[in-house]
Amino acid sequence: MTDTKQSLANFIDGEFVEPVEGGYSDIIDPSTGEVYATAPLSGPGDIDRAVTAAARAFAEVWRKTTPKDRMEALLKMADAIEDHAEERIKVEAKNTGKPFGLTRTEEVPVMADQIRFFAGAARNLEGRSSGEYMTDHHSMIRREPLGVVGSVAPWNYPMMMAVWKFAPALAAGNTSC
Repeated sequence: MTDTKQSLANFIDGEFVEPVEGGYSDIIDPSTGEVYATAPLSGPGDIDRAVTAAARAFAEVWRKTTPKDRMEALLKMADAIEDHAEERIKVEAKNTGKPFGLTRTEEVPVMADQIRFFAGAARNLEGRSSGEYMTDHHSMIRREPLGVVGSVAPWNYPMMMAVWKFAPALAAGNTSC
């Protein structure tokens, strides 16, 4: 066991912040049993802070972005994941206890690919959007972002599952927390 542990914080409204109630939990590397970090035990106050920040970002900026802008932002995110792949691989392997090789081939590259998929979807929404569904009526579907999407990622694929939740939300013009 090491003497120094990494101390994690919540990332809310563009900055790292301590949890409102101040509680922390040990993070254990399942492959060694070593406590290597502490993470915030986030509660209702932290969720309120995150949702408030995401709602503000939605109202002030993100809902007004074009599909092109959302696509470009997601593509930059995918590039950043690839640019820092080795760092992400080490973090995910230590957090989950998975082998580096598996994480290197089946998770981090797939995460970047999934983000790129949703980036493309931002500009290519499928499905019929207008038609004559009733006599003397023309119906249209208007796709609009709705707001903040909250999600929880499970323990077994935390980074991949997070991507599957936030990337489609962002591609559709919503914010996520």
